[in-house]
Amino acid sequence: MKKNILVVDDEMGIRQSLQKILEKEGYSVETASNGEEAFRIIRRGDIDLLITDIRMAGMDGVELLKVCKSVSPFTEVIMITGYASVDTAVDSMKQGAYDYITKPFKKIDILRAVNKAIEKQILTMDNMKMKERIEAFESGPLIETSSPRMKSIVDLVHQVAPSQANILILGESGTGKEVIADMIHQLSPRGQRQMVKVNCAAIPETLIESELFGYEKGAFTGAAARKEGRFEVADKSSIFLDEIGEIPQAVQVKLLRILQEGTFEHLGSNRTLHTDTRIIAATNKDLSAMVKSGQFREDLYWRLNVISIQLPRLKERKEDIPNLVQHFINRFSKKNGKDIHGIESKALETLFCYEWPGNVRELENVIERCVVLDRDGVVGTDDLPREITQTGIQSLDSVTIPLGTPLEEVERILMEETLKHTKGDKGLASKLLGISTRTLYRKMDKKEE
Repeated sequence: MKKNILVVDDEMGIRQSLQKILEKEGYSVETASNGEEAFRIIRRGDIDLLITDIRMAGMDGVELLKVCKSVSPFTEVIMITGYASVDTAVDSMKQGAYDYITKPFKKIDILRAVNKAIEKQILTMDNMKMKERIEAFESGPLIETSSPRMKSIVDLVHQVAPSQANILILGESGTGKEVIADMIHQLSPRGQRQMVKVNCAAIPETLIESELFGYEKGAFTGAAARKEGRFEVADKSSIFLDEIGEIPQAVQVKLLRILQEGTFEHLGSNRTLHTDTRIIAATNKDLSAMVKSGQFREDLYWRLNVISIQLPRLKERKEDIPNLVQHFINRFSKKNGKDIHGIESKALETLFCYEWPGNVRELENVIERCVVLDRDGVVGTDDLPREITQTGIQSLDSVTIPLGTPLEEVERILMEETLKHTKGDKGLASKLLGISTRTLYRKMDKKEE
């Protein structure tokens, strides 16, 4: 990818000379004659290297260095200085500058400094991305599943992720819609870039348009400077529009245009902008019902709903609870510096019996609480919230077996009663009984002979 360099100097000859040298080396070069103009360019967020003179009227090079590092910390900076201000250039390196070059400079010295600075910038960004991926792997949500329904969803994600199709993820709050969105993005060709996430329900209706599409200075009261919208930031990447059903109809029209043409305008501007952004939307609302009631545009609905993924509630995939519990125990043990080995079988059985209205997110919060409060290294029923233990106790059926009952009969009673308790779910029943599903099938077939 061609690296972007910004050259800042109040002498036109120096700007043009540096631009010519660097462009011959294959770099993309922009120039600015003063610090204020340079800062407006830096705020876009796409400058890899800043080369700036120290002595300039208004905002000088040292001030520009400081504001650059505050808004774009991964941009490397090279200072241009005369012999009289070498000490200032050295001091600027303590404040984050990578290097400095002195006037009059030689082409070989410029290219050596620039190439090394770009190498450092690439290495820094690669390390940051690697760290993010490691952290996402270690602390991110669990993708492995024992649920047949979730397995089919994961297979579908692997199938559609490499495409350019827009995705609509449906499901109750806490079922893991953002997890699936992350997975789709990471498995797509856009996965090397950061996905932009927007919670449409968290942004006031009066601000959602400006947040998504950006605005020009003076577009409305309080618009003191030009601001890029989320779709500009997400160019060549993906944007996750969570709670898409909360977007007002006036904004739905603009969103439809992006889906159809990839174009939009800033508020306060007639200039048409382009974006190449893949949309992954999610909602816990019934969008088809909203279309019928006129709350959501039908044409937008069909544009978003190229591929739809319906996530099940946690109570519909309880066979995943043991793996989820252990995953969350591992994550929060590491986060809180605790050594938690696992969970007692009675506590796990109680979790099975709870209905989980808050889905996976509620389970995650419960396990975090258990890890923080645990004192003996194993999560037990005494660590669980009262509302869960009370519900669990009420849900647990007890079985009375007279003394002297043959073991074969005891086994039959336990299997039958457990299956009644799980409403015929053999996968869940086998987990409660501590045997494999295959063993349960084999024993049940034997009893029926």
